[in-house]
Amino acid sequence: MTQKTDPNTEPVRLLFEMTREDNPRLYDDLIRFNKGTKRVNRLRFLAHEGLLAQNWLLMSVADGLSRPPRAVLPASMSVNPVAAGHVVQAFDAPAIDGED
Repeated sequence: MTQKTDPNTEPVRLLFEMTREDNPRLYDDLIRFNKGTKRVNRLRFLAHEGLLAQNWLLMSVADGLSRPPRAVLPASMSVNPVAAGHVVQAFDAPAIDGED
């Protein structure tokens, strides 16, 4: 009999391979770090920043508000737009030949 675990406490494990052709900017950013913890932590940071940016943009669009100046945002909602762009690009579906 298998035990069911709470999905909110179950760790997420990822194993993926990427080449520079897949996403040159993300690849160049990650390759700066040796294999292991530092590279994983960098990817985790980029994913977190991307989620904050994506949620902020969705909130702004849903509320019909223009984005306030960066100085008005609380520190917890501060987003590095470069890091967010890397994350969004990294997790976008790859383009199929003939599609835009």
